[in-house]
Amino acid sequence: MSTSDTSKSPLILAITACPTGIAHTYMAAENLEAAAAELGYRIKIETHGSIGVEGTFSSQDIEEADAIVIGADTVIAKDRFRGKRLAATGVDEAIKHPKELLTRALSAAKWEEKTSSESTPGNQREETSGSASGIRAVGETLYKALMNGVSHMIPFVVTGGLLIAVALSIGGTPTPEGLAIPEDSFWNTLNELGGLAFSLMVPILSGYIAVGIADRPGLAPGLITGLIATTGSLYGSEAGAGFLGGIVTGVLSGYVALGIKKIPVNRYIAPIWPIIVIPIFTTLIVGLIFIYLVGAPVAGAFEAMTEYLAEMEGSSVIVLGLVIGAMIAFDMGGPFNKTAFLFGGGMIAAGNAAPMGMAATAIAVPPLAVGVATLFRRSWFNKAEKDAGIAAFFMGFFGITEGAIPLAAARPLQVIPANVIGGAVAGALAGAFGVADHVMHGGPIVAVLGAVDNVVGFFIALLIGVVVCASVMLLLIGLTHNRKARSKDESSGEQGAAGIAKEDASQSTIQEEPLLSVDTVSLDQDLGTNRKETIESLVQLVSPRLSDPFVVITTALEREAKHSTGVGHGVAIPHARSAGVTVPTLAFARLSEGITWAEGEEPTTLVFLIAVPEDAGKQHLKLLSKLARAIMKDDFRTRLQSATSKQDAVDIISSALDPATSPASS
Repeated sequence: MSTSDTSKSPLILAITACPTGIAHTYMAAENLEAAAAELGYRIKIETHGSIGVEGTFSSQDIEEADAIVIGADTVIAKDRFRGKRLAATGVDEAIKHPKELLTRALSAAKWEEKTSSESTPGNQREETSGSASGIRAVGETLYKALMNGVSHMIPFVVTGGLLIAVALSIGGTPTPEGLAIPEDSFWNTLNELGGLAFSLMVPILSGYIAVGIADRPGLAPGLITGLIATTGSLYGSEAGAGFLGGIVTGVLSGYVALGIKKIPVNRYIAPIWPIIVIPIFTTLIVGLIFIYLVGAPVAGAFEAMTEYLAEMEGSSVIVLGLVIGAMIAFDMGGPFNKTAFLFGGGMIAAGNAAPMGMAATAIAVPPLAVGVATLFRRSWFNKAEKDAGIAAFFMGFFGITEGAIPLAAARPLQVIPANVIGGAVAGALAGAFGVADHVMHGGPIVAVLGAVDNVVGFFIALLIGVVVCASVMLLLIGLTHNRKARSKDESSGEQGAAGIAKEDASQSTIQEEPLLSVDTVSLDQDLGTNRKETIESLVQLVSPRLSDPFVVITTALEREAKHSTGVGHGVAIPHARSAGVTVPTLAFARLSEGITWAEGEEPTTLVFLIAVPEDAGKQHLKLLSKLARAIMKDDFRTRLQSATSKQDAVDIISSALDPATSPASS
């Protein structure tokens, strides 16, 4: 999209992206276009929104570009811009100071020569105002990188786990060594395919964590060192380091690769730097560190734990069950899990199947609890987590504890403690009930196939363990989920929000509603004295369109905590993508008196609330992207300030969304 007729003026390529991809992405694009027109620059913009990537640059665009601008709060790969002048910042800077950003880009250093945080994907906001501390910026980078790894890992966990589960359920028969599948059968082939998918799980997690920190140069070393983490024979461990080791190698590979990327090199060496030097040296450095410094303690801990369990074998079965259950549930296939599992298997050969009964009960707790949690409070989880939860529930039945790894990797501080507590309870109860498992496998499948003594006790222990685990998990996730929306000076507002949720819980779901109507417009009313009260009032206005208003309020306030949605010109656009939304919804308020949306911002008088379901269709998001662009135009804002009725406001906004759209007025 060019904004200049002269081919001699500078050509700038810009990328805009915000975490939700609903509003700021497109407002930044609009402001950059307008600023480029005023400055006489040509500009092409690539938006990374919820509706996908639009305006993708061609290789010719990149070749002809004089500079690159990235205004994004998400990870944006920069490899294709190597050798180009590049300025990277947050999306707010692109909205509020577009002229300065475009001007700065034309004199910015070429990307491969950068030594500042500007070349770090997760730290793109650091050059804006310096208000975010270094620790916070690193934390945000690590979180985004971890989510990048988890999102890429989930398909491997689900594919591998379900293939193995199907193979075991149909082709497996109990033997002392576990559920055996005839080697010459089709089900064994299916089982091996699932095993191959599982073997890629940790390397993928590690590789894409590294990509989230260092862009594409981190991929190869992240994958390789992730494989090292799972190959215990390299450092004398029978179990490997599991997914926790993969997180360690991913983070180390990402930051080592990033450090090497920042080294200034001659322009003749630059082309080979990311494809030869960075992967080789990063792999060597991180691989050797893990093998000699990290792996040895893992192997030593493995041996110590095995000896400890052997010494406990004659002690109280409840204490032994607590320890075995906690270890089984802690790292879900890692060294703790395998130590306890192999100890239980070894005791079968010694004539004592009780420890394996404890392990077999606890091993199903994490995946089953994850499934229960994601089903019980679906609005607290994103679509990928909900899908993974359903798959985990199925895997849990077959004793595949790795089914809980995606959620544990995404929310380790909430899920892992819950797993440990639930697993310990299940293991202890299995010991108290005298549950014994005569095969080296776990989960309800072994009880169904008749390999367990005291089947009733097994299922009672398992059920209690799952309930405890899911309850603790939801408690911890709920505390985190609501923390940012609750502060000491907002306690009174919580009561009102809870009242909204209670009042509307019984209302029927509205299947067909226009995006905007006079019922979702408020003109010159007092909606509160601060942004929290205003958001709550707007949510109450559209509550018939919501399944859980409190969740929508919380989601919108969490977005505000990350970055203010005040965009200048007296406008704010709070938005929420949430499972608490029934139908895509747009609310508009012209406030009777301007309020301070965030410190340092001009008074806000125009507020748009955008609320869409997690799986919102692209058509609605395209309309909302048009609205975001329209808000940046003076004429649009002036007309809204002059609207004499709610219907006038609806008509003005609808004309910006789609000239052919005529929303219902009642």
